[in-house]
Amino acid sequence: MEVKIGVQYAPRELVMESAQSPAEIERVVTEAIAGQGTLSLTDEKGRRIIVPVDKVAYVEIAEASTRAVGFVAR
Repeated sequence: MEVKIGVQYAPRELVMESAQSPAEIERVVTEAIAGQGTLSLTDEKGRRIIVPVDKVAYVEIAEASTRAVGFVAR
């Protein structure tokens, strides 16, 4: 899953690939917001992204898309 996290006052969003399902990511985000602590997610390589909940502008969860390389006949 591709997860994009918009952070207030940051010019760019945080983008990560996660092995978790969309439902699991949504649950983690919802629990973090309810707890008013930090949002903590782990990407496919084991790196942790930790963002204070009060600075989160949005979280976008989407299927990871594969990019076509070269010429593609459709």
